[in-house]
Amino acid sequence: MIAAAQPFLSGAISKTVNMPEEATIEDIEELHLESWKLGLKAVAIYRDNCKVAQPLATAKKDSEESSSIASIDAAPTDPVLAARIAELEQEVERHTVFVKQPVRERMPNKRRSTTTKFRVADCEGYFTVGEYDDGRPGEVFISVSKQGSTLSGLMDAFAVSISLGLQHGVPLSTYVKKYSNSRFEPSGMTDDPELRIATSLMDYIFRRIAVDYMSLAERTELGILTQQERIQPTLPGVEEASVVDHGVSAVGQVTLDLDAAPAQPVVVQPLGVQPPKMEAPKQNEVIAPLCYSCGNEMQRAGSCYVCGSCGSTSGCS
Repeated sequence: MIAAAQPFLSGAISKTVNMPEEATIEDIEELHLESWKLGLKAVAIYRDNCKVAQPLATAKKDSEESSSIASIDAAPTDPVLAARIAELEQEVERHTVFVKQPVRERMPNKRRSTTTKFRVADCEGYFTVGEYDDGRPGEVFISVSKQGSTLSGLMDAFAVSISLGLQHGVPLSTYVKKYSNSRFEPSGMTDDPELRIATSLMDYIFRRIAVDYMSLAERTELGILTQQERIQPTLPGVEEASVVDHGVSAVGQVTLDLDAAPAQPVVVQPLGVQPPKMEAPKQNEVIAPLCYSCGNEMQRAGSCYVCGSCGSTSGCS
């Protein structure tokens, strides 16, 4: 019954096993082994007449016939029994689980910090990031406008929890991954030239911290890039090619450069005969670029692209 209930309890439960006076060391050893096989954490053993007074006795025995409990505690003289006990102790040590608790790495008394003023929509505030001696962020303080408001109190409590997590070893990338792109008010345009759009205060703060303290490779994996990093004149690995402009005359005729290419024979088609159709070469599918302002995917609008989030265009009016 104890073995059936023990897996559902975090602590140890025990039940007294009443053994007769004739119980031997081998019987007690077998009891311990059976308890270990059943997964019990604790077991109590009581041998009849092992004490001067006991609440329950099966029979009256003279004090001369009572055995001393010291004989049980004595070291076993049987080499086989000693070997089995040593094997059991090694098995218990092998199955012992050591739970590693997180250790808090406190900030030094004198530390460097960076304070950033921000504005998201109509909400202004400051956040300060304290650093360890090696430059790692270890604490965050957030102060928003309208001191004493519910939002200000929640941001203070949130900053304390983030600071404790950083000091207990939580990676910065974990916080950035969880809180970036979170959407709630206030949200909208910011005064940061590198991060123009924010979907919430948490989104802006953690993307700003990521830009300041994470490498480009780590931020690229999380999809966090600045406006300048998103702007690419050409696709990676594609070289720009110059095109010769031959120009057009005033009367609409093309000016030919005879030295530029060898003359091609002119084929005259008879009237009523259609020239053979030439298949146009297949071009790779063009993927809409990302917006240079907010980073969302743009949509095709005629020969240009327009962002449906912030309204920016790729150059057209």
